[in-house]
Parts: sequence; C-alpha cells; structure tokens
Amino acid sequence: MNAHSAVLQKDITPEGSDYDTVRRVIEKISLDFRDQPSLHELAAEVGETPMGLQKLFTRWAGLSPKAFLQAVTLNHARRLLDEGLPLLEASMEVGMSGPGRLHDLFVTHEAMSPGDYKTRGAGLTIRYGWHLSPFGVALVMVTDRGLAGLSFNDAGGEREAFADMSSRWPNAAYVEDMSATAPYAARIFDPARWREEEPLRVVLIGTDFQVRVWQALLKIPMHKAKTYSAIAGEIGAPKASRAVGAAIGANPVSFVVPCHRALGKSGALTGYHWGLTRKRAILGWEAGQVST
Repeated sequence: MNAHSAVLQKDITPEGSDYDTVRRVIEKISLDFRDQPSLHELAAEVGETPMGLQKLFTRWAGLSPKAFLQAVTLNHARRLLDEGLPLLEASMEVGMSGPGRLHDLFVTHEAMSPGDYKTRGAGLTIRYGWHLSPFGVALVMVTDRGLAGLSFNDAGGEREAFADMSSRWPNAAYVEDMSATAPYAARIFDPARWREEEPLRVVLIGTDFQVRVWQALLKIPMHKAKTYSAIAGEIGAPKASRAVGAAIGANPVSFVVPCHRALGKSGALTGYHWGLTRKRAILGWEAGQVST
C-alpha cells in the first residue's frame, strides 16, 4: 500500500453527529471563554434550542455546557497543576455530580527496540481502519503485538491523517483491515471496558527518548495533569523540556497514551497535534467520565 494513497472509501460520520455539534460549541467556548457564553448564546451558534443543546451535550460529555466550560478553563488547569487537585474534586467544586466509580484506562505496553525503529518499519505489517469515536473519525493502526497508532480527523481529512501516521514508519507494509482494528476501537472508547482484566495492548515505536516520554505520559491518571518540565524531571532529563514537548507532539498513540494531559507551566493547553479544539474535547469528556 502506498503510504500516501489510502483514503476512507465512504464517509462514516453520521449526518448531524454529536461530535460535530460539540466541536462547534467548543470552538465558540475557546474563543469566548473569558466572556462565559450562556447556554442560549452557545445554542444559537450551532442552531440548536437551549434545551436541545443541553441534552445533546450532556449525552456526549456527561457534563452540561456550563460545567464543560468550567472544566476546560485555564484557572481549572492551574489548580490541577499547582495544587495537584484531582479532577474529580475540581469537578465537584464547580457543581458537577457527586463522586462515582472512576474507570482508569488499563494499558499494557511494550517498546520496539531502537534497532527496530531505525528500520523505519521495514518488515512490519501495520493494519489500519477508520472508526467513529467521540472525537471525530479515528484512524486506528495495529500490529500483531498491539495498538501502534491512533489519530483523529474530521470528515474529509482521512488522506492527510493517514499520510501523517504512515510517514512515521514509511517502510512498513500497510493493509486496510477494519476487522482487525474494530476490537481496538471498541475497547478504547468504551469506558465500561476500561478494566484490568481486559487490558489493552500497546506497542510503542519510537526513539529511546520518545518512548521514555510516552511511558511517563501513561503514568498520568485520568484525573490529573503534568507540565512538560515535570515530565522532563521524571525521565531524568530536567533541562530537556523542549525535547519532551517535541516527543509529546510526536506521540503516535493519541488518547491512549495521554499527551492531552500534558500542559504548559502556566496551565495553558499549548499545542496538540490533532488540534486544540480536540484536546479540549478530550479533557472535557474525561471530566464527564470521572464525574459519572
């Protein structure tokens, strides 16, 4: 398979999908969060009634638009970082539902050897497929050893997403096989299956430094966040914050290896390879999972 020719054969995104509406609301929130837009203003932005938007948003995130707005503000992120405050406690502070069972994503992982990485995927067969997710269309890539890649795109961006991911391992053989990737997609995005007895196998394909950074990300629980500098200190490279940031940006297994939980020193969300709107969506969605 030519690494730049794969494209989704048909649009799998249902018309009027929840995420498309949520994405537009999040973009409005991102631009106007200082003004704390009201439910009526947000509903008008996406052509929904206030009641309709409230129901849709709560169905998607487990949070009302107002609670979601509070969960993705800079002040909230600063509390997570500066006080080490669990997201569940912060959620309760802003009036979300009381504590419930917290489902932590249980991941088992291994790393390919540096020699394997240097071959740029030569001798490796990667099976891929596109699947619906809470955050748009997900491109899932697997090897016989486990999940190797996960990226996101909006409808119509499949070719670019595939080119981005396949360029990381240009010498691999790519086979479109949704039957192989579907079990992973179902496992990743279903919180009811985030349990130790059904572990998700992940294989990390990168440089030794990148793998160390990604392993540090896996240690960040769903209800916390860390700065780039804190991660640099954890891996024994306290002066390498910029290199850590680059490794986080190159993370090929988004969401599962939670690069979205890495924040700037001030608590700012900073860059995210798949877009800051999507990063806010993931953080807000996780807040909803914790609160319920």
